[in-house]
Amino acid sequence: MSKKYIIEGGYPLKGTIKPNGNKNAALPIIAASLLTDEEVILRNIPEIEDVNIMLEIASQLGVTVTHLSKNVVSIKGSISTTDINQTLGKRIRTSILFAAPLLARAGEVSLPPPGGDVIGRRRLDTHFIALSELGCRIEISNNYRLTANKLVGKELFLDEASVTGTENAVMTAVLASGTTVIMNAASEPHVQDLCNMLNSMGAGITGIGSNILTITGVDKLHGTDYTIGTDFMEVGSLIGLAAVTHGEIEITDAQPENMRMSRMVFGKLGIRWETDGKSIFVPGHQELKVMPDYGGMIPKIDDSPWPGFPPDLVSIAVVTATQVEGTVLIFEKMFESRLFFVDKLVSMGAKIILCDPHRCVITGPSRLRGLELTSPDIRAGMALVIAALCAEGKSTIQNVVQIERGYERLPERLSALGAKISVEE
Repeated sequence: MSKKYIIEGGYPLKGTIKPNGNKNAALPIIAASLLTDEEVILRNIPEIEDVNIMLEIASQLGVTVTHLSKNVVSIKGSISTTDINQTLGKRIRTSILFAAPLLARAGEVSLPPPGGDVIGRRRLDTHFIALSELGCRIEISNNYRLTANKLVGKELFLDEASVTGTENAVMTAVLASGTTVIMNAASEPHVQDLCNMLNSMGAGITGIGSNILTITGVDKLHGTDYTIGTDFMEVGSLIGLAAVTHGEIEITDAQPENMRMSRMVFGKLGIRWETDGKSIFVPGHQELKVMPDYGGMIPKIDDSPWPGFPPDLVSIAVVTATQVEGTVLIFEKMFESRLFFVDKLVSMGAKIILCDPHRCVITGPSRLRGLELTSPDIRAGMALVIAALCAEGKSTIQNVVQIERGYERLPERLSALGAKISVEE
């Protein structure tokens, strides 16, 4: 029987917390570690389910994975197979990122359709178009089979700024002959982290942080010792959590430079915070009021590719808005099923109108009451945890394996801040 969280709401959270390493950086960086036979040491790697699956796939492909200490992993060795395990590959969307290192090192890969969160259609066309332009042949049946005799650099214009599509193209290009230019590239902090890690292995990538990446192919990459950046999605979750519980939280190693747009968006909900070096301090008992647009218009919160508001924080913004005085429109542009969890918030007492799969109107503040809930995906699951912590009474959250795919030791770390949360099997 799967475990569940039991949460007693109504307690302000106070204290200091350090966010984990960026899950969305760790996953492609694990795949990139297979671009060399030499040892790659990864630090600040989150110990979560998605990372465990990626490491298990890497081990299944033949490399040796060693846990050196807490949040530190060594990956080293040769690839012994190019067939990605069916069961493992279907459990996580980023299994497709092993395509690049296997193509670059062995010239072929066979992988099942990747899994991951069910938050709408998540097309793979950008991956396949980019890889085919670099010299890959693709056969699609029950599985995907990709082969390449020689990878050659080329000018690419991606049909969308896909994060994982960009990452696969970059990893394929680093060992291709010649120069590759990727336009309309994703530029999220986790894409930057991957590019910086590859450069530390000897790759030649410029334009990092922009939407035009230039990759000069090299013959060989070497090992590295690399520290993964902070998970800014977790930082945003903790900011929302502090505000709605009327708590007072200091988030260390928060990398505030990655929170500029989030600061503007949370500011529309009346949430303020202070920065001190790498730390963010969310003061307690803020007056949470929606800030109207000029002319008194209802403001809109919407997501977009970086440097826009991250889609993974939309769920957090939704639950936060339920505790804010005023009305706001939230427009989720990128995934048509992301907002389908709001019915659970409505059952808890939230005043939300779901206009269509992409838009909802929220009027607050609402007194939420504890309820029996089920986590549908990582970010909605975290949003339900936040809702339960500010609700009256007790909530039970089932299917927490979804939450633990993205948040390490969440009950333990929130309990240290004063949350009344326990785990039952």
